[in-house]
Amino acid sequence: MLLALLSGFALSQAYRTVTAIVAQGLQQDFGLSAQSLGAFAGLFGLSFGVAQLLMGITMDRYGLRPTVLACAPLSVAGAALSALAPSQDWLMLGQILIGVGCSPAFLACTLFISRHFPGERFAFFSGLSLGMGGLGLMLTGTPLAWVVQHWGWRTGFGILAALNALSWLVILALVHEPVEPDIPPRSQESWGRSLRGLAELFTLPHTWGILVLGMSCYAAFLSLRGLWLGPLLINRFGFSLVDSGNVALVLSLISLFAPGIFGRLDPGPLRRRAWVANASLLMAAMFAVMAVLQHAGATVALMIGLGMLWGFYTLQYTDVRSSYPPEMTGRALSLFTMAMFLGVALMQSATGLVAAWATGLGVEPYRAVLLAIAGWLALASLAFRVLPASPLLRR
Repeated sequence: MLLALLSGFALSQAYRTVTAIVAQGLQQDFGLSAQSLGAFAGLFGLSFGVAQLLMGITMDRYGLRPTVLACAPLSVAGAALSALAPSQDWLMLGQILIGVGCSPAFLACTLFISRHFPGERFAFFSGLSLGMGGLGLMLTGTPLAWVVQHWGWRTGFGILAALNALSWLVILALVHEPVEPDIPPRSQESWGRSLRGLAELFTLPHTWGILVLGMSCYAAFLSLRGLWLGPLLINRFGFSLVDSGNVALVLSLISLFAPGIFGRLDPGPLRRRAWVANASLLMAAMFAVMAVLQHAGATVALMIGLGMLWGFYTLQYTDVRSSYPPEMTGRALSLFTMAMFLGVALMQSATGLVAAWATGLGVEPYRAVLLAIAGWLALASLAFRVLPASPLLRR
């Protein structure tokens, strides 16, 4: 059942990184500027993140299976609409539908693991799930780059729509949530009460540090892998689309294993926060170095290093689970996931603005983008260190 749910998560990973492969085609067909391209990529994260506000509550009330099955057809429709889009506006609408349709994908996997696996194994199984979701990243590497180069970006979206429909059928056939006596009954709270319960998380001081860093680390990696990797390698170093797809494929292969490795290396609640803070600061430094380098091999090596390092975000999920009492875990994970994707939307849109601003000043846009991401990460890492930790972690 978990593998069936993960098929939906893998497709959501593919959707959120497809812009890096189709960017050139979109710019040629619709004349998208760097700012518009950033806004296009950011719409997935924005719609995905906003929908997270309701997904955790919906899953608590109605279950994982009904929520995923009700939402996934929206992403199929959004991908089909993107493949047929006659204008930029239709493309944007397609992104919104895809984001909402994919919004329960990973949260469903996380809650399934939380409910049906031992607590001490949460980090390992979460990391394994994140790694398997990397199969979607592999799809938007060399395979989709080859398809797009030969048959165009519309065919790429058409293939994603077909795979998404197949995933929906697999979930329909295989996923049936087991009824066990140790699983709490579904909440029958009103929507208003459930939303107030979600708002209660903001009254806890330790929530703010978690959210600030949550909006930054995954957003940084996805802004590189899902938006700027292709344009940077093609325009700065003269790579072909398939060459840049090969680099994306290597990053995707690494992403299959990195989260699981960090899950196994989890140092426990007392040291986990220090690991997360140090990893995010190292990530910022790598972006800064990449910004000033003008060497193709070193840039690719740094990208691969970032692919290895980004797996630490499985420790962020584990930190969230450890920072709240059991009755708040579902809401906390939902809020954290929402923050992650709102961060993706903000960073991708903001870096599009930065690229447009730098181009207007005659500055290389990719240097400005990478430095902006580095600065964002460094400030978020500092905030995570300074803001208080959960009292539960000090017991």
